[in-house]
Amino acid sequence: MSVDCCRDDLASAVRYALQSTRAIAACPFHSTVSVRVGDDAAENHACVRASKIIKSDGTTWSRQLLLEEIKRQLGDAADGVCPVCAPQSS
Repeated sequence: MSVDCCRDDLASAVRYALQSTRAIAACPFHSTVSVRVGDDAAENHACVRASKIIKSDGTTWSRQLLLEEIKRQLGDAADGVCPVCAPQSS
């Protein structure tokens, strides 16, 4: 995904930042499922990267909205393992 394609959309910019810093990963078998890796450094790096992406074109998203979107996406991601794959592996 190109950085240019997501600058105008806060949710896309945050998702790109989280994926590119490897704070979250898509399940290789279920592309709609995001899995939270649990790396605090990657999550902090994603916050900085998302902030730089949205500021780089003059977008005026507030810091509060950015943090809320990051928190929402991290909260929506499954912790450590895909919930769809987990029952199959038992």
